[in-house]
Amino acid sequence: QVQLVESGGGLVQPGGSLRLSCKGSGFPYGGNAMGWFRRAPGKQRELVALTSSIGSVSYRPSVVGRFHISRVGTENTVYLQMNELRPEDAGIYYCNVRKDWELTAGPDVGSWGQGTQVSVFS
Repeated sequence: QVQLVESGGGLVQPGGSLRLSCKGSGFPYGGNAMGWFRRAPGKQRELVALTSSIGSVSYRPSVVGRFHISRVGTENTVYLQMNELRPEDAGIYYCNVRKDWELTAGPDVGSWGQGTQVSVFS
């Protein structure tokens, strides 16, 4: 049974930083991509960043240069370092696991964590 447990959300001022963590279990490292989506109030869930088991990475264009996704060795733990946060980055951030070949398949694929809230305001 796939399980994903997120942590690290919180409240931060614009320009601040947060680091999200997601620990997964119930699936092998090889062949599975992990990463993050987010849902803002009144909006659909959208890609933030994904990384495959062979190092391919996909980022939302608006976070390039500010966010960095990393995966620890061959563990099922993925991190999202978020810098220079903006109000439009706020939302519930969900950890996702999917097959490597589904890296660019959109938001309706794979398994999900419960989410962690990120709030950005002065």
